[in-house]
Amino acid sequence: MATAEFADKGYTGARVDEIAERTSTTKRMIYYYFSGKEQLYLAALENAYSVIRDLESRVDVDDLGPAEAIRRLAELTFDHHESHPDFLRLVSIENIHRAEHLSRSELLPRLAAPTVEVLGGILERGRRTGAFREDVDALDVHMVISSFCVFRTANRHTFQAIFQRDMLDPDRREHYRRMLGDLVLDFLTAR
Repeated sequence: MATAEFADKGYTGARVDEIAERTSTTKRMIYYYFSGKEQLYLAALENAYSVIRDLESRVDVDDLGPAEAIRRLAELTFDHHESHPDFLRLVSIENIHRAEHLSRSELLPRLAAPTVEVLGGILERGRRTGAFREDVDALDVHMVISSFCVFRTANRHTFQAIFQRDMLDPDRREHYRRMLGDLVLDFLTAR
């Protein structure tokens, strides 16, 4: 419930007493466990990031070819971001705050390592077969995948207002999911 409150109202607008009411607890108990609003917000951020990082670290791509492994990881991110819009709102809010809170987390940097390792392993396998270019690293690929997935969900309403297209339209979902895989693979195989 804290995640939803922070996602809906931002760090500044969220109220601990509202969170207490929504969670059927007291403000005093929240302060007892989290010491303050900032620690509660950081816990909500860490939890939101933990969900996607856990999925990324558990995705089984070892028996897939490099191209199919990249597609699988891109699809996982696509599916997660679509089904977790509060995560994207929290990330956007934290970017507005210039990662002021996130930079204090001791947990989040450790959470990122498995994702980079999985991507790095796929890229290395692709390079060994000559399928993937040499000048791209795991963070480049992560950035490309995240950019598409975040844009599609975070900009849904403005894009629809301007272009009259809902990027989360279920009839176009598989098209966008396939497009993401194609974009990443085209990027990795461009010479």
